[in-house]
Amino acid sequence: MTSEGIARDYLRRALGRREALNALLTARLYADVVRESQDVVELVLKGALRFVGVEPPKRHDVHGVMVQFIDRFPPEWRQALDELEDDLGELARDRAPAFYGDEERGIPASDLFGEEAARQAIGIADRLLAMYERLLGAVGEAGP
Repeated sequence: MTSEGIARDYLRRALGRREALNALLTARLYADVVRESQDVVELVLKGALRFVGVEPPKRHDVHGVMVQFIDRFPPEWRQALDELEDDLGELARDRAPAFYGDEERGIPASDLFGEEAARQAIGIADRLLAMYERLLGAVGEAGP
């Protein structure tokens, strides 16, 4: 499979996870919304890197790598990554606590994240997902 093929598969998978976010939000599983939003963001950023010919690192937080190759992306990516830098870092750091909670203090994940955090995480995922669709020229065409 080509890098473009992998990038398109990442889009399909990110869109599927985005749909799942609606169900998690409705169920008020806010920590799970945060965790899955990070997965959407990770798929989008890694897919975008692959699409422009960069092998993404094997870690969850790759927005720093995106900045290194920002000249390969449309201008909206630079602006978005600049605006979302702190939020992307925080979302990446929240990945584990959103799944496991704070084990040292005995606080479950559900007590760490509320609706506001969940909606913010979805907003980040949605913004990047929309840009990714435009990048691939595949709005609504991310079929199997």
